[in-house]
Amino acid sequence: MTPLLRIGTRRSRLALAQSGMMQRAIGRALGVAEDQIETLVPLVEIVTTGDRIQDRRLLEVGGKALFTKEIEEALLDGRVDVAVHSMKDVPAEQPEGLAIAAVPMREDVRDGFISEHFASFAELPHAARLGTASLRRQAQALALRPDLRIEMLRGNVDTRLKRLKDGDFDAILLACSGLNRLGFSDVIRERLSLDDFLPAPGQGALAIQTRADDAGADWTRLLNHDLTALCVAAERGAMAALEGSCRTAIGAYALIEGETLRLTTEMLSPDGSARWRRVGEISGVTAATALDHARALGLRLGAEVHAEAGDQKIDL
Repeated sequence: MTPLLRIGTRRSRLALAQSGMMQRAIGRALGVAEDQIETLVPLVEIVTTGDRIQDRRLLEVGGKALFTKEIEEALLDGRVDVAVHSMKDVPAEQPEGLAIAAVPMREDVRDGFISEHFASFAELPHAARLGTASLRRQAQALALRPDLRIEMLRGNVDTRLKRLKDGDFDAILLACSGLNRLGFSDVIRERLSLDDFLPAPGQGALAIQTRADDAGADWTRLLNHDLTALCVAAERGAMAALEGSCRTAIGAYALIEGETLRLTTEMLSPDGSARWRRVGEISGVTAATALDHARALGLRLGAEVHAEAGDQKIDL
């Protein structure tokens, strides 16, 4: 049988878990029988540059676009029809000819503290070794605990957990969303405060990417969660204004309560010695609110933070 849609995905265990969730959701949205989804909506595994390079921070080799570039090329040349990405890996601007067609309901947005010996971030001893490859997490951790020794930790979730178990670190930080999707939520010792550890823009959300001409297909509307999409649009607006990349320590989180969307965004110096934050909101929010309205809030707050903080990119 000829596939209806081919889904491009990274080969990591987490990427396959996330893409498998979306594979089933897309198949159902297309009306495909459960026993035919894997055949008619197949996963196409693509190894990205970000997956191949494991010994350096992404900021040293080109940024987080390295996790999406090869998949986007496959979309553009017709080898796949849809891509599933972790939203926080998606650069602020879409390549010409591609679009984010849907944003499903997001998972837990918080960072998780994982340790073999300590129950919480506050319990880490002086000069403890904290593993992370995220400049944002590094800066936020050092803002609270400048005594910590931040050590680079790359690799898939299994690799990172093994290195922690082997004693390479006293603790590591990972996104709760990925651990939950992998069924590893029991390793989380503490779900970190959203105030102390403001998440990366789009953390916990997935991006369903298609060619621009396919972005309005009926199945995409069935997968889209309107309120999540609004929050993510606000966060990514802030990211665009702050030139968010792996070389910049930024956080952004939007929450809708009632009919009010409240966005918090910040930039930090890489060593955590300074942080600049803005909070703003828009009222009268409904599922029909235009994404541009939410994005404009993010652009405005991000621009205010950037004007105050200046250029805080880490030097390579």
